[in-house]
Amino acid sequence: MRLAGPENPPTSEPRPKKYKCGLPRACPDNSFAFRIMSGAANVIGPKICLEDKMLMSSVKNNVGRGLNVALVNGVNGELIDAKFFDMWAGDVNELLKFIRPLHEGTLVFVASYDDPATKMNEETRKIFSELGSKVAKDLAFRDSWVFVGAKGVQNKSPFEQHVKNKKSSNKYEGWPEALEMEGCIPQRTAEV
Repeated sequence: MRLAGPENPPTSEPRPKKYKCGLPRACPDNSFAFRIMSGAANVIGPKICLEDKMLMSSVKNNVGRGLNVALVNGVNGELIDAKFFDMWAGDVNELLKFIRPLHEGTLVFVASYDDPATKMNEETRKIFSELGSKVAKDLAFRDSWVFVGAKGVQNKSPFEQHVKNKKSSNKYEGWPEALEMEGCIPQRTAEV
């Protein structure tokens, strides 16, 4: 066995340092690190990570077909609740009960899996648009969608990705590619 030392430098490159949720660099102070992945077709479930805590994943057994939604306190980053809503065979009213009563500053993380849109109605699309979504109004059958918004945002969220379900460009038979998004969300200051 050969030991690395001044005469024998290590031959492999050092591993790049990973930060919270696997980000390539640290987030600034007063912000939350996140990584969100949509599901892949109807096989691999979505994941939502915040500040190195997995909020939703197949391993946690709290994801499912449709929209996977995690609500987070925008001041302290604590998980308020996380649920999935079947937008193919489920009841959209369950989703509405979950997202209607949001408090100002609540962060909303959404990851699609299989079909995010069939049961969406006008009110659901309007609420997601008010949370900062640019594409909720156009979301369709089996589209891939990841989104982070907040109650009370003034502009459209910079944290949104969308791939249309198109036979000519789908990565999987009948489904578009999975999406992955990461970033740093500014922490809200406590209202005085």
